Amino acid sequence: MYDLHCHSTASDGSLTPSAVVQRAAAKGVTTLALTDHDCVTGLAEAGLAAAAAGITLIPGIELSTTWNRQCVHVLGLDIDPAAPALSQGIVQLKAIRAHRAREIGRRLAKLGFADAYDCAMALVGTGMITRPHFARALVQLGYVVDEKAAFERYLARGKHAYVSTEWAAMSDAVAWVRQAGGIAVLAHPFRYQLTGTKMQALLEAFIGAGGTAMEVVCGNSNRDDIIRAAQLVRRYGLLASCGSDFHGPEQHWIELGRLQAMPEGLTPVWQDWPVAIAA
Repeated sequence: MYDLHCHSTASDGSLTPSAVVQRAAAKGVTTLALTDHDCVTGLAEAGLAAAAAGITLIPGIELSTTWNRQCVHVLGLDIDPAAPALSQGIVQLKAIRAHRAREIGRRLAKLGFADAYDCAMALVGTGMITRPHFARALVQLGYVVDEKAAFERYLARGKHAYVSTEWAAMSDAVAWVRQAGGIAVLAHPFRYQLTGTKMQALLEAFIGAGGTAMEVVCGNSNRDDIIRAAQLVRRYGLLASCGSDFHGPEQHWIELGRLQAMPEGLTPVWQDWPVAIAA
């Protein structure tokens, strides 16, 4: 069983990389990609845990990009985590995230939550700062009852502490993945809520930049989404990927390995991987 999209405490997940791997193995996953946001710091730990658990780990990353003023996520699968271009890109994205975090902290302080920034940074540890860290901080400090309330009141788009961000250009991110020897995958394509015309433009730009795959099955996909994604994959000659986008057991509606079947007739992203990593 393949699950090629999940997160750990290296970014905005709630389980350590080794705990994610152990949970995946327990759920029957045989090939797992750890794809933390804009970082690869969890891969070494996950690799050791995967060897101990007897499953295959695919080194991955989920890159934050901007296309046409829209935030679009690009997965890199089967990457070399130490590739120079990717490493430089990660440094760029880390700086963008640090700037955004300071601005979120400033806005929360104006709302009376002066300690939110320091609390969020303490929760990050050595990982990558994300909005969920601020949500967890607001819960921990007693300002909201849960993370959902933190987003709905303060952190979601249009709220007082939301910070519009210019990420790396999508074309640059795809190039980093390719230069790292990986496969660039357009993540959760319907989360962006694009019209048909804009989806066509996005896919043409993605393919033009060197992207070769798209997620067809996600953890929250319904059958209509899967059918639409499969149609797009066939139309544009893309490889098909699948991944739960697991972040932690508290999001009980998404689980490692809990994925609907991939439609028949699609070429899976793992087709050309060496047998050694095709469990």
